[in-house]
Amino acid sequence: MEHASVPEEPEAAESAGTDCSEILDHLYEFLDGEMPDEDREKFIEHFEECSSCLEQYGLVQQVKRLVNRACGHDDVPADLRAKVLSRIDLIRSGQAVPEHLTNQDVGATPDS
Repeated sequence: MEHASVPEEPEAAESAGTDCSEILDHLYEFLDGEMPDEDREKFIEHFEECSSCLEQYGLVQQVKRLVNRACGHDDVPADLRAKVLSRIDLIRSGQAVPEHLTNQDVGATPDS
């Protein structure tokens, strides 16, 4: 997924030893808590020194909150959740995912 880029401030292009483009490329991982603590620390240090990246972080965080508020209350059908988790387990284990599972659209029947 491509993310909007923010013009870099010349003096902040490598704040805290981390390039702004690296920060912006991995911003969603940071927001979603999907990165190692060591990398999170680099991001926090960068935000302390780079106002452009801090501003972008704040904007993305607000958008995620708005989306969650507007869409976060829909319950996922139990069977869909089970199918998705099953596919994730297959992929993580390195097993081949059966073709009938990879060619189906979500909610589609095998005949469609």
